[in-house]
Formats: sequence, C-alpha cells, structure tokens
Amino acid sequence: MQNMRNNSRLVKGFTVILAALGLAIPLAQSQAADFPSRPVRIITPAAPGGTTDFLARLLAGHLNKVWNQQVIVDNRGSASGVNGAEITKDSLPDGYTLFIPYHQHTVNAAIIPKLPYHPVNDFTPISQMTAAGLLLVVNPSHPAKTAKDFVQWTKTTKEPINFGSAGIGSGGHLAGELYNLMAGIKSQHIPYKGTGPAAVGLITGEYHYNFMGLAGAFTHVRSGKLRGIAVSNPKRLSNAPDIPAMNEVLPGFEVVGWYGVAAPAKLPKLILTKIHGDIAAYVKSAEFAKIADSNGSEPVTNSPEVFRQFMLDDMKKWADVVKRSGAKF
Repeated sequence: MQNMRNNSRLVKGFTVILAALGLAIPLAQSQAADFPSRPVRIITPAAPGGTTDFLARLLAGHLNKVWNQQVIVDNRGSASGVNGAEITKDSLPDGYTLFIPYHQHTVNAAIIPKLPYHPVNDFTPISQMTAAGLLLVVNPSHPAKTAKDFVQWTKTTKEPINFGSAGIGSGGHLAGELYNLMAGIKSQHIPYKGTGPAAVGLITGEYHYNFMGLAGAFTHVRSGKLRGIAVSNPKRLSNAPDIPAMNEVLPGFEVVGWYGVAAPAKLPKLILTKIHGDIAAYVKSAEFAKIADSNGSEPVTNSPEVFRQFMLDDMKKWADVVKRSGAKF
C-alpha cells in the first residue's frame, strides 16, 4: 500500500515537471516574439564622437525604427573600454543591454593584467559589423616610394628607426610591433596622445612611419602631407586599388580593426536569433554599405558562432605578438 502511494507521488511529480517543461518553451517563444517591450540600451565603451559612438548611434537609430521601441546609447568611455565591458558583463542577459566591442576589447586581454572579465566567455557575441585596416604612411620626403622599397629600407638602413602611433596598445602600436617581428627589424615605438598629434608628428618629421586609421590617413595623403605606402588589409581596397596590401611584399601581414555587437553571457537563444537577424539585415543594406565606405571600412556580418571564434582568434594573435615582441605597456 505504501509503495502504491509513493509511486503515485512520483507520477504526480513527473507530471508537474513535464508540464512545466512544456510551458517553458511557449513562454520563451512568447518573450522572444514580444521583444523588446521596453527601452533597450547600447553600451559603447567610448566617449561621444569617434567610430565606436558613431556606429552605436547608427545602430540605435535603425533598431528604434525596426523595434518601434526606444534604443538608448550609453557612453561609458575610459580605461580602454574596460568600464563599459564590465558593466555589460554584470547586466542581465535579457536582450535589453547590448554592447559595441571593438578590436581594443580583445587586445586588452594581452596588455591589461588581471582583466576583470574574459573578453569572449563572459559575453554573448552577436555579430561583427565592420572591418577596417590601417594605412602605412610616411613623410613625403621619405626615400621609400613603394611597399617593396619600404621593406628594403627598414632592413638595410643604418640609422635608428622609429614608428609612431595614437598611443600605447593602439592598433597602430600593435601593427608596428607585428611588422618588427615579421620583417625581423628593431624599430622604436613613439606613442602620442591620439591620432591627431601622431599625424602632426609624422608630417613634421619627428619619426619615420605610422600605421594609421584609413579615414584620417587618406585625408593627409590626398592633401599631399603624407605618402601612402600599403594597407594592412589582406588585399587591396576597391576604393584605393593603386595602394598595395603589405601582405603582397610581407606575406601573412594582416592587421584589421573591427567593430561588432555583443550582449551579456547566456543570452537566450530565441532572443539572440531575433537580435542577430535585425542587425544583420541592416549591415547588409545599401545604406549601411555607403556609410561604412565613407569611413574607410567594410560591412561585415557573421553568425554568433563565427564571431565568437573570430574574437578568440584575435585574442590569441595579439597575445602572441605582445609576448614575442616584448612590448611594454
């Protein structure tokens, strides 16, 4: 008799569990279908102005129309993007907090001791948005006229070589360290407080070369203040076909900055799928392509799985460069 009562309790228990599981799926589907039902914030780990903020506001404007819901840009600049990333990591994974990670996000793992989060595992990568290389520029008085000339000059010149960048840990800094390793040379890094001062320093002849952001670099090249030698993209740019990729004369050399969208870790699959679809549709649009091209970048959209692996690979690449180069930060 006792066994019959126990069995009855077990059956009822299983029935409740199965019913709960059965209800969980429709509930999750309903939440995804209703998303978003309140304002969404996009954390950008940078101050107003600049590429990160610009992309965040573009995306916010688009999603506001698609979702018919307010999408707010929350600027959290400082500490090389660490503050914004940490706030995102600690937010609820419900889709109402998004984040704009960019190349500094993965570089930080290589240059900041005891980073308070893992750049990939503590987030849900959603999609990449853009990719943009750098332009190797020199002063017009520099003897190198071509990429081949430049590589030859760095390997044979007897004078001490130096390169400048927008600051320690910047894309230009790491590109210069990567060039040192791949070309087998020793060039001293000279950090400046931003892209503008670094450009002025090269124009006035304070150092030899700089791997500079495309938009700003092309402005100085078109004005005749600097000479463009090579892009750091894996291949030539469609809007500057006469400038070779450094990869053509130094096989394997590639430095591409990127921007994307992420969320806190463990974002529900159905909400992730919805957000990814709406972002991907915008990145693939002619409107976004035109805007990206005007800023010297290319639209890129990929799956959350591919974006996750891309970020992991980027972390590994720069950790290796920092370790092998002995760069000090």
